[in-house]
Amino acid sequence: MAPIIFRKSYTIVPAEPTWTGRFPLAEWDQVGTITHIPTLYFYDKPSESFQGNVVETLKESLSRVLVHFYPMAGRLRWLPRGRFELNCNAEGVEFIEAESEGKLSDFKDFSPTPEFENLMPQVNYKNPIETIPLFLAQLTKFKCGGLSLSVNVSHAIVDGQSALHLISEWGRLARGEPLETVPFLDRKILWAGEPLPPFESPPKFDHKEFDQPPFLIGETDNVEERKKKTIVVMLKLSKSQLEKLRSKANASKYADPAKGFTRYETVTGHVWRCACKARGHSPEQPTALGICIDTRSRMQPPLPRGYFGNATLDVVAASTSGELISNELGFAASLISKAIKNVTNEYVMIGIEYLKNQEDLKKFQDLHALGSAEGPFYGNPNLGLVSWLTLPMYGLDFGWGKEFYTGPGTHDFDGDSLILPDQNEDGSVILATCLQVAHMEAFKKHFYDDI
Repeated sequence: MAPIIFRKSYTIVPAEPTWTGRFPLAEWDQVGTITHIPTLYFYDKPSESFQGNVVETLKESLSRVLVHFYPMAGRLRWLPRGRFELNCNAEGVEFIEAESEGKLSDFKDFSPTPEFENLMPQVNYKNPIETIPLFLAQLTKFKCGGLSLSVNVSHAIVDGQSALHLISEWGRLARGEPLETVPFLDRKILWAGEPLPPFESPPKFDHKEFDQPPFLIGETDNVEERKKKTIVVMLKLSKSQLEKLRSKANASKYADPAKGFTRYETVTGHVWRCACKARGHSPEQPTALGICIDTRSRMQPPLPRGYFGNATLDVVAASTSGELISNELGFAASLISKAIKNVTNEYVMIGIEYLKNQEDLKKFQDLHALGSAEGPFYGNPNLGLVSWLTLPMYGLDFGWGKEFYTGPGTHDFDGDSLILPDQNEDGSVILATCLQVAHMEAFKKHFYDDI
């Protein structure tokens, strides 16, 4: 791929004065992934009808959207006991302008490759956390006139739903439209910095996600597995393949005849079984699957519309490779379904209470990108599978038309997987998965042969 020339970096601050001060974060903000999550958008050359300047349009509208979403313009600050808070100081976000001698046609299928790195604003986690912007964007102009826009957003501040809320409002303001949904910024609704109300009866605690995921049999840590070379692939399941898998899962004795399994439960069960086969586990190998759940509508009362923060939590389905492979697909799907159904208002509250009582939160933070071997590892023999199936991720228009492709930036940890709807909206889905190079060919074979 042609080299990228970095033209200029700007600090974009809110267009008007915003509230400043210490902003307590909720427990769910401070655990799990606390690094940045990148997303890439590719655009054809802006048409004649777009009269403006692309860079100025993006910078000016970003400055205005930050007035409403001002926590994003702040900085994190470590506190004792592995905790951190947000300092709302309006220091701003980073916007980078770059150019490439290449053409968009140089990208074959837009699978995340090492070359994508140059299209994404990089974050140096060796810098003190107080200096790192929470939101970075990079516009790259290609020789053919096409554009890529990459956005890198701190997961310590927001989850996918909230990140996309901010990005879509940025697009609306750039197009000259008003804000659609005002962000709800008060995290005290999730008891950020405050004690929980007392429980009526002593709750039952069953939060497997706080346990260390299993290691390979014979190992006492995952140091060796973390070192192994990985590769990312994008695999498509057509609507008919998806329906075939669902009928298979729903025909099993594990299915609820009234409801059946969802797309997510079916595909994730299928991926879990295929990964166990491809990794060549012994039948008694324990394996855990991390599942990300949005709790916005599961809370009582539901969180307000536009809640801006992390309202997702990870739950775990667990089994052994032998059980998953020897049983039909419906068995794996039923374990996932059960883990999801467990997430009630009480479940969320118990999790918050548990984290509040912890002496240190570091062991619950996924610090891979911070150069640490601490934190949960969902590589071999485990998997982490996040659904973007219901996220409003397509159709980001800043005034020169919608993107022709969007997808995740690089994710290069063994076991990291995403399921997203296909952009053509024909009912098919895409699995973006990262596995060890040694397992990928076998995984692809099982993924299609086992349908």
